[in-house]
Amino acid sequence: MNQSWITRLNGRLVIWAIVFDLVSLNNRIGKIEIETETADFWQVESNYRLVEELAFLKEKKKNVEVFFDFFKKNEIEAGRKVLKKIIADFCLKDQKHFNDQAVLNIYSGVGGKDAEDWVGLLGRMYEKFFEKEKWSKTIIGSDQNEFGGYKFLSFEVKAPVFGVLNFEKGVHRLVRISPFSSQKLRHTSFAYVEVIPFVAQTNFELDEKDLEFQTFRSSGHGGQNVNKLETAVRVIYRPLQISVVCQSERSQHQNKIKAVEILKSRLGQILEEEEVKELNQLKGGRPEIGWGYQKRSYVMQPYQLVKDHQFNYVTNRLDEVLAGNLDLIHPLGAIL
Repeated sequence: MNQSWITRLNGRLVIWAIVFDLVSLNNRIGKIEIETETADFWQVESNYRLVEELAFLKEKKKNVEVFFDFFKKNEIEAGRKVLKKIIADFCLKDQKHFNDQAVLNIYSGVGGKDAEDWVGLLGRMYEKFFEKEKWSKTIIGSDQNEFGGYKFLSFEVKAPVFGVLNFEKGVHRLVRISPFSSQKLRHTSFAYVEVIPFVAQTNFELDEKDLEFQTFRSSGHGGQNVNKLETAVRVIYRPLQISVVCQSERSQHQNKIKAVEILKSRLGQILEEEEVKELNQLKGGRPEIGWGYQKRSYVMQPYQLVKDHQFNYVTNRLDEVLAGNLDLIHPLGAIL
């Protein structure tokens, strides 16, 4: 048996107990089947929902039984694929945009140079994670400082990843001996990870007067025009002071189109989260990137630890996590 995989599975029993609760599943199936046998069941129009639920539960049960069969036979990879299907199709099926592509942005917070360096470390961690998962990614925006750190870093991930990456959203806290401290003092720094489902088509249009466009020289990919022409574009949505940068395309026009697409995806996500229908109802803003808001902590000194505060997962394999092995700390780690 693959003990590493089994350990990751067992360490997340809060989630898996829901997935594999065949007793509750069978009880619910049996209860609905009894109802369908009553004389007037098929004459009540609203009962079609119970029929749909019954079909859904039976399909889930079949997949769970297939998973257990692979599990018992030690067919780990086959079992992992079935488990991924169970999670996506049955447990998180109501999560909107689960299989959409995504834009992942990282912003520096409290901590000065250390926080900007932390953005770079997180960026490399996610790049290695994307490579491990064989997800195509492009750096579409960045603001690098003179020390090699970043005020922000933006990735476009071209794979059905939003449902997985959305668990990364939040404030990430780093504790370490600062490489910028002459006295070798321990510093705490923060960065914010934002995950946006990339939705090419949205059901609203932006008013041109609400948009401000800025152009500048690209500091990233873009061919021979990089650092020669102002091909990079920043678009600012004035009412909320939300900005998006794109510098991955070869021309200013292409970057402008991509930046507006990402801005619309971001505004669409905020509309959904705040449960409002009109852009003018939005409050905007982002949680404070500092103390008391952390989603995950990474401790380098005096000991090594990574803790996900949202799901209370802990591992001391910090170096492996920073090397892109997010399965060690991610709540869906057993299917990554």
